[in-house]
Amino acid sequence: MKIKKEITIYDIAKALNISPSTVSRGLKNHPHIRKETKKSIIAKAREMGYQQNKFASNLRQKHTNTIGVVVPKLDSYFMATVISGIEKITAQHGYGLIISQSQESWKKEISCISTLFNSRVDGLLVSLAFNTKNLEHFNVLLNKDIPVVFFDRVADCDGCLRVVIDNYKAGYEATSHLIEQGCKRIVHIGGNLLRNVYSERFNGYKQALADNKLEFDQVLVVISDMTGPAGTDTAKKILKMIPRPDGIFVSNDTTAVAAMVELERAGVMIPDDIAVVGFNNDPISQVIRPNLTTVDYPARQIGEIAATSLINKLKNSESANFSTLILKHNFICRQSSLRIGKK
Repeated sequence: MKIKKEITIYDIAKALNISPSTVSRGLKNHPHIRKETKKSIIAKAREMGYQQNKFASNLRQKHTNTIGVVVPKLDSYFMATVISGIEKITAQHGYGLIISQSQESWKKEISCISTLFNSRVDGLLVSLAFNTKNLEHFNVLLNKDIPVVFFDRVADCDGCLRVVIDNYKAGYEATSHLIEQGCKRIVHIGGNLLRNVYSERFNGYKQALADNKLEFDQVLVVISDMTGPAGTDTAKKILKMIPRPDGIFVSNDTTAVAAMVELERAGVMIPDDIAVVGFNNDPISQVIRPNLTTVDYPARQIGEIAATSLINKLKNSESANFSTLILKHNFICRQSSLRIGKK
């Protein structure tokens, strides 16, 4: 297959019998170039199929106007909504995005960071993988003063910004609500406790039990990969528990809905027999019957604020003087947790 030669400003200059510097200035709309000459240069560039090498140009200016994004998974409604918020802000400020996913793997995350660094991104927006153990792979960025903003799944990092909600408070509210509805034996389904979102929700769950004088039972805590199949498997375990639990607090809606479907298939009445609370307020929470009580996680706002914080940092290194920004969440009460009669 024949590979076509890339057209350069030298080719345009030769075709128009003018200097390459004139072509360069004309393409940049330089005020000292005559209007007729500019028109000729632009017309010839289009005719010849010239493509401006913005990457090389930006490198000469020590930036690429590109921001890297690393998320655990792209097939998550929550993460897709966060990315939509990020894209809205970056587009307004003229930044492009390079988006990658760690697929919940620490090793894959390391590879993503390396690739983005070599792509010369100006800054990075990151939500950590399930099993990320430390942040050493971010040192290559931090040592070059490339700013990093963590969102949702975050970790302590000197010089980094974090955008989160109060997951401890949300976990406490969810569990307290189940207790108010008469639940006394509450299962908690969460993710890897290395991650702040799951450890803080778990701690909120434990504190709510303690404050209401309910005994904490490790048997009622299930750590999973927070997928649909995990919800199905946990529901099967719950059906075998004696005595059977009467409440479930789940750290995401996908797992909660899968558990509800399996429980109802076995004849369990929700919420009469077992009340259920999820997390994230995904669209599926309003499709399942009964509708799922959940925590509204402001995904789009998280994306917008994370991106805004990073761009402010890029434009003025002294502008972002906070380490953690906590956004407001909302507890949404629906039919899956409203018991007809308290036991």
